[in-house]
Amino acid sequence: MSKTPVYRHVVVFKFKETTTEQQAQAIIDGFANLPRHIDAIIGYEHGVNVSTEGLDLGYDHVFFVTFKDRSGFTDEYLPHPVHKAFVEMLLPLVETPYVVDYYVAE
Repeated sequence: MSKTPVYRHVVVFKFKETTTEQQAQAIIDGFANLPRHIDAIIGYEHGVNVSTEGLDLGYDHVFFVTFKDRSGFTDEYLPHPVHKAFVEMLLPLVETPYVVDYYVAE
């Protein structure tokens, strides 16, 4: 029996040099708080780059947000007021984010 693929949203960025530790922590906490407000999120992970390969292009934070399906991402997450407020707080504090979305069978 094949499983329905879930939808994964990956966000990778580095903080600007002018971002304070308190601002960076507020972003990390804000991202972690999104699943409490948006029911479409079924999984969340965050990590800080520890690779020694030197291929990270300076990006140092990665966030994986998993949704039951794509419509949970497009119809609930993207327009959600908590997500929109988070993005407004995030964008001035980070270098250009790198975003990849994909389906994964779980």
